[in-house]
Amino acid sequence: MSERSGPRPGRTTRSRAVGLAATAALLPALLATGCGGSADASSSKAELTVMTWAPADTGSTDRPGMTALATAIGATINAEGGVAGHRLKVLTCNEHNTSDGATACAAQAVAAGAVAVVGSYSQYGDAFIPPLAAKGIAYIGGYGLSSPEFTSPISYPVAGGTPALIAGSGLQLVAAGCRTVALIRPDTPAGDTMVGALAAALAPANVALTDVPANETSSDFTAQAQQAIGADRPGNCVTAALSPVPTLNLLDALRRQPRQNTRIASVIGSVQQSVVDSTGGDGGPLANAYATGWYPPEVSKVWDPLRAVVNSPATAGMTSIDVSDPGVETTWVAYQVFLQAVQRMGDQQVTSTSLRAELDSGNPINTGGATPPLSWSLTSMLASADTPRLVNTSVTFQQVKNGRLAEPQPGFVDVRWVLTGGKPPAVPGTPTPLPS
Repeated sequence: MSERSGPRPGRTTRSRAVGLAATAALLPALLATGCGGSADASSSKAELTVMTWAPADTGSTDRPGMTALATAIGATINAEGGVAGHRLKVLTCNEHNTSDGATACAAQAVAAGAVAVVGSYSQYGDAFIPPLAAKGIAYIGGYGLSSPEFTSPISYPVAGGTPALIAGSGLQLVAAGCRTVALIRPDTPAGDTMVGALAAALAPANVALTDVPANETSSDFTAQAQQAIGADRPGNCVTAALSPVPTLNLLDALRRQPRQNTRIASVIGSVQQSVVDSTGGDGGPLANAYATGWYPPEVSKVWDPLRAVVNSPATAGMTSIDVSDPGVETTWVAYQVFLQAVQRMGDQQVTSTSLRAELDSGNPINTGGATPPLSWSLTSMLASADTPRLVNTSVTFQQVKNGRLAEPQPGFVDVRWVLTGGKPPAVPGTPTPLPS
């Protein structure tokens, strides 16, 4: 494998440093002040009910850390007096990675009078969005696995979902000097959409694309690995976008194939730090691999407040929470959005309707450097009929070095032009600085 240097987005601006400082103070400050209310005051306002769901005990797409973190955030918030004087009731639900499971979780949220579903994971948007929409319940920070998450007016995605990751992976590989790219992706309708996003990112640089669909229920990806590596010519690259367990099986197949020139890439969610560790770090197939993520890597100080909550007494005896899991990080960002929105409402009654009005107001919410400031105003939304609710089109370029996922040079890269079919900027793959 050649060891070319990774893509080099420009250095962060002063505004990124401000964002990091904001993150370091954001949730701890809310917790320390009870989000504006004392413990006694929390009983003077109506209790706010929210829900977080994710699959567990499925053996493939499990994200138990998301619901565990939601429970920990709720416990910590309430121990310090609630949010703006409201006690926070956090319900969790096992979505089971099934349509019926998603429907059942949504029904539970409706029955409980939830004002929002926060930081959840499900690929069955067609099942859970309609019952939430019927009651006007906000869906904040889903994982971006289904079309309704990017089209429904009650959905407030905090990341660009799979489309942004795949487009970003393409730009990252162009910047890395790849001349041919093989995409190993699920042989599903959702996987079919990945091909177009990657092709749009590669086309301006005339990089050839090979589509390698794979059955994610298989345990043997030898044929896909062989097809992707091909003749192993210089400039050949492979990017994978499978679920976590199939990705491990694919990495094992890639490890067993002879290759000297082909470079490996993936997207965060398919790989993360725990996968790098479990596959041998610098001695495994992910050595020097490229990865595209929604957020800064786990080593970033952006996540110090998250680590503080994960290591707090509120998590004692809970499911282990992996801070490098993008599902956990999405839940963290989504709860920041929810808590800030409620805090901004002050003495206003918090209902599903008033909460959505606040989120729709266009006032940007600073997530402290985990994302650019988020706003769901009409001017912030993507000019796309397929994903109009997609407001955060930024990704991060990461690479495995010394066994750790890190950003060679920190910064966000905006892939909006890829997703809208626009023209590339003068230097594609350069960072978009955070506003001051």
